[in-house]
Amino acid sequence: MSNVAFLFPGQGAQHVGMAKSICERLPEAKRLFERANEVLGFDLAKLCFEGPQEQLDKTDVSQPALYLSSFACLELVKAEKPELLERCGFAAGLSLGEYTALAFAGAMTFEDGLRVVRRRGQAMQAAANATPSGMVSALLLDDAKVDSVVEQAQAAGLRLWTANYLCPGNTVLSGDKAGCEAAQKLIEDAGGRPVVLAVAGAFHTEIMQSAVGSLTEVLESVALQAPKLPVISNVDAESHSDPTDIRGILAKQVVNPVLWEKCVRKLMASSVTEFYEIGPGKVLKGLMKRIDRKANCESINDTP
Repeated sequence: MSNVAFLFPGQGAQHVGMAKSICERLPEAKRLFERANEVLGFDLAKLCFEGPQEQLDKTDVSQPALYLSSFACLELVKAEKPELLERCGFAAGLSLGEYTALAFAGAMTFEDGLRVVRRRGQAMQAAANATPSGMVSALLLDDAKVDSVVEQAQAAGLRLWTANYLCPGNTVLSGDKAGCEAAQKLIEDAGGRPVVLAVAGAFHTEIMQSAVGSLTEVLESVALQAPKLPVISNVDAESHSDPTDIRGILAKQVVNPVLWEKCVRKLMASSVTEFYEIGPGKVLKGLMKRIDRKANCESINDTP
């Protein structure tokens, strides 16, 4: 059994210039950006390479941009470490990255995946526009204290939920504006450190419910097949092979918490000992070290 897993980053890892040097070196990567521009009808390459950052940070742009840039990083793997592709036996991705993982595993084509994540980003941006909301990281708190923060907020009639279980001491809460403001004080009172995230809205909560219909529609419009290797789902930390199940899981993901730590531990329990973060940034590598200091995780991208 393979002991290698590829991990794909989610929203927040985007930065101006991502994948630019890869495209300058590898014609195959450059062609991916050209195909993406044709599929989307706008110059995503220019936004990735030149920005501005505030435009790249928009949910409906950052999601296809990260998906595309992660595929460019896969071209880097093909060119420089092709043996990893042969040895890779598992994949997972953080939120948006799950789509990249599924496309990498052959569950959908590159083009269909790009269309889906573009629609997903648009739907999530629209839901965020409808309800002023956001996300706050609760650092330095254990799960029990985080649960207490959420319970206190909800008991006060505020809209606040746990959105991302990333690693020990780093859990992300999502809520409307009032809920996020209350969360900051409650986190501090519990002995933690709140960090407001630069995102458009309360992702992975019921505030995103209006995005589910549009996402389901686009998922129904593309052909899905069983992945060629197990892809661990954010929703339940399990792999799924039936296309109908995959569609349902992806629709749920936008309103359900991301169980990232459980996904990583599932991979470890499946005998994975080598992890490779494929895509912009080094967020997943950092989370991996918090989950297991001894874990072997390497980031493959063009990030300095």
